Amino acid sequence: MPIVEPEVLMDADNTIEVCESVTERTLHAVFNELYAQKILLEGMILKPNMVISGKKCKVQADRRMVAAATLRTLKEFVPSAVPGIAFLSGGQSDEDATAHLDEMNKLGGGPWTLSFSYGRALQHAALNAWGGRKENVAAGQRAFLHRAKMNSLAANGKWTQTLEKGCIR
Repeated sequence: MPIVEPEVLMDADNTIEVCESVTERTLHAVFNELYAQKILLEGMILKPNMVISGKKCKVQADRRMVAAATLRTLKEFVPSAVPGIAFLSGGQSDEDATAHLDEMNKLGGGPWTLSFSYGRALQHAALNAWGGRKENVAAGQRAFLHRAKMNSLAANGKWTQTLEKGCIR
């Protein structure tokens, strides 16, 4: 199964509007090439970035704005034949990546399954809790399980801030 990972990095001071424009151009080019290569869209997974403000931007878009801009871009440039979109966290905080995914699913994500393929946003809390120390293994495992549960809820549009703060740890 082809996994296509066109990531627009968020390391600059760009606004969410700039990210949306660059992501649109990127997805347009990617799908033109996938068509040219005769890739069966029904048999692939897309792993894109979310449309967010650059990390150094003075004005950070709120969660609803990120979800709306991301969905708008996907609906315009990702064919409905693609079965699933597994988002990259792109350096977002653990909670922001989860909240953005949840908001997209609550807004009605479109014809695709919207899920996650996070690296840092899934592992960060666990690595911090563990800290490389044998006596912290259980704490690291608990942190990882919590983050995985939060993202699983978000993939179904069922995450809440209350759950995030530890009600199901």
